[in-house]
Amino acid sequence: MGLLLKALIGASVVVLIGILSKTRNYYIAGLIPLFPTFALIAHYVVGSERSIQALRITIVFGLWAIIPYFIYLISLYFFIAHFRLPVALVAAVICWIIAAWVLISTWNHWHS
Repeated sequence: MGLLLKALIGASVVVLIGILSKTRNYYIAGLIPLFPTFALIAHYVVGSERSIQALRITIVFGLWAIIPYFIYLISLYFFIAHFRLPVALVAAVICWIIAAWVLISTWNHWHS
């Protein structure tokens, strides 16, 4: 039953994004995926299974984790001017992966 509920919530979010993308305020559809669903889960798990200090470190890392998403958005903005949408999306995801790898490598180097 839990899996079915999660699937229904996910489907509801996709429908909400689809509905919002057809409205006058279509840009709000870009805000919906940024609701901190997974962050809430991660913070609850880390906060309840580890120390508050571990949770604070997780939060600080989360602040830095905004950088790969920012790079994804900027690269997609420029790629859509030069490539078809599917190619631009894949290229932007590759930029996110590279930025995330650099972030994790740098974080591990400074905090090991």
